[in-house]
Amino acid sequence: MLLGSGELGKEFVIALKRLGQYVIAVDSYNDAPAQQVADQREVINMLDGAELDRIISKHKPDIVVPEIEAIRTERFYDYEKQGIQVVPSAKAANYTMNRKAIRDLASKELGLKTAKYEYATNLEELDAAVKIVGIPCVVKPLMSSSGKGQSVIKSEADIQKAWEYAQAGKRGDYSEVIAEAFVKFNSEITLLTVTQKNGPTLFCPPIGHRQERGDYQESWQPAAIKPEHLKEAQEMAAKVTAALTGSGIWGVEYFLADDGVYFSELSPRPHDTGMVTLAGTQNFSEFELHARAVLGLPISEIILERVGASAVILANKEGANPTYSGLEKALNHTQSDIRIFGKPITRPYRRMAVALTYDNVGSDVNFVKERAIAIAKEVVVHSN
Repeated sequence: MLLGSGELGKEFVIALKRLGQYVIAVDSYNDAPAQQVADQREVINMLDGAELDRIISKHKPDIVVPEIEAIRTERFYDYEKQGIQVVPSAKAANYTMNRKAIRDLASKELGLKTAKYEYATNLEELDAAVKIVGIPCVVKPLMSSSGKGQSVIKSEADIQKAWEYAQAGKRGDYSEVIAEAFVKFNSEITLLTVTQKNGPTLFCPPIGHRQERGDYQESWQPAAIKPEHLKEAQEMAAKVTAALTGSGIWGVEYFLADDGVYFSELSPRPHDTGMVTLAGTQNFSEFELHARAVLGLPISEIILERVGASAVILANKEGANPTYSGLEKALNHTQSDIRIFGKPITRPYRRMAVALTYDNVGSDVNFVKERAIAIAKEVVVHSN
């Protein structure tokens, strides 16, 4: 049972079907992308624990795979007691849903290097927290996703606006926020990390990415990183995934600075920046790796086979029944492809498709990235 049926879930379901699995795709609206390729579907509010319990009892799945964060994850502990495998584990799903839990685990328990941070439960506490971490800083709700409620404080005048924006973007009634000092970083990477039931922890070649409004816009693989920094990032990822327990793929995000690697965030599932692996950059895409790890199937190695890049294609207004123009021109590029996700509803900045492109190992990654951006610009999303 897949909880969350967006574009990442869709690719994961395809990978599972190729391995002979029967999949029930769940989302809060009908005809979500993964539901279009699954065997069965359910439409519920996944923040309703009683509804979650109902469909678990109805379908009796062997494995529950959360693909989003907006789920009543505390129910997962009970599902594990019932003998259901939760991916990667109930502990991982609960810790990573809350920025406070995962940040304290990384910084205080495991000793990983992170940006300086403080928590606040009201405006007065946020004002005090900003004084401690310094300006500029980033403010985020402890429980949110996809950049919702996240803003930058550049002066004291921004503090109240940041608090109000965080409250507007928070999930549920959880009002606490984190104020995080700016790290003077040179770049950001995602290190896709695979934990296995009966094998060693494996690492994909690092993925570089650029964000706007808290969402990724382009990603490329491999990202430039010093060997000693890559080793540092791998050691951090191994520590935190071992502490959270379970099998599957994890998207571990870092800042790369002059003084080394800073742990940023972690997702216990395929990562949006990892869509670049759909360009055939690796011997297995992140979705194929996740499927194998979840099912306990062996993964002997992860090999970089191409350099590649992805660039998102966004909607620009609210609407329904989207259509796409510019495909003929976009698909005329060599070593390139387009993946349309099949989302039935559009809204401003909603990710609707992705452009993918690649070249031989050793080619200029920046050239490939610019080609992906150019291809994405040629596709226009229309909706009623």
